[in-house]
Amino acid sequence: MQVSRCVGCEEFPCTDVRHECYIVPDVDLEPDSISIMMISEAAPSNSSDYYYAEGDSLFEQTTVQAFKDAGANVSSIQEILDLGVYLTTAVKCGKTGYGIKADTIKKCSLILEKELALFPEVRVLMLMGDVAIKAVNYIAKRAGEERVIPAGSTYKIRGQKYFFQGKRAFPSYLQAGPSFFIEKSKRRMIMEDIASALILLK
Repeated sequence: MQVSRCVGCEEFPCTDVRHECYIVPDVDLEPDSISIMMISEAAPSNSSDYYYAEGDSLFEQTTVQAFKDAGANVSSIQEILDLGVYLTTAVKCGKTGYGIKADTIKKCSLILEKELALFPEVRVLMLMGDVAIKAVNYIAKRAGEERVIPAGSTYKIRGQKYFFQGKRAFPSYLQAGPSFFIEKSKRRMIMEDIASALILLK
């Protein structure tokens, strides 16, 4: 299955993102092989930095390092996929500034909802940052359910058990991009969250 052939945006209604940076994963995989869905913030401003880009992309570098920190023996995105981890973004277009409007996250969560439905064996949702957390909360609200992750600073709500439709949800920090190498305290928490998620699959 190629995800980009199954889901996507047709109208591009959002005004605070860069539509020219739009990316939906075009990786080929078996849906039943995916146990963890790791959702980060937004597509990079340069497509060569994306998870599934050719070469040693920025998103690949930081994500591989995050998994190594957590004790996983990986050296590429393909090896992370082989662990059963699928990587995507909550917002499929690039950012124009530091933040992303709530309405944009809500609209793009419609795509993410369809994307999640492609993987029936997913047991864990890794929500890497506030944008991913908000997107999944919007999906839950449309389903008539309570918020998956409560309001509050991530460092305060980490360590609790959260679930969405039987899937364990981990609120964490953004692992994709240059900030990963800069913010050492967040890097440690990302490592702990990934390690906890991987343990659930054993």
